[in-house]
Amino acid sequence: MKFILYGLLGYFLYKLVFDFIIPVSKTTKMVREKMKDMEQHQSSADKEGSKAADPGGDYIEFEEVKK
Repeated sequence: MKFILYGLLGYFLYKLVFDFIIPVSKTTKMVREKMKDMEQHQSSADKEGSKAADPGGDYIEFEEVKK
């Protein structure tokens, strides 16, 4: 009887580890890498945008239009 219970416990632990824990950890790692890539891309785009900005350009006044 103990053998069957230990077998079932081992099976459920196996399923928990390989069907839940490992996929969650892989997904978490992939999401972190994508977030890091997006942050690097955003910071490089911000740097390029600030270089291209013309600080002495014309000022366009905003005028609100009401209906």
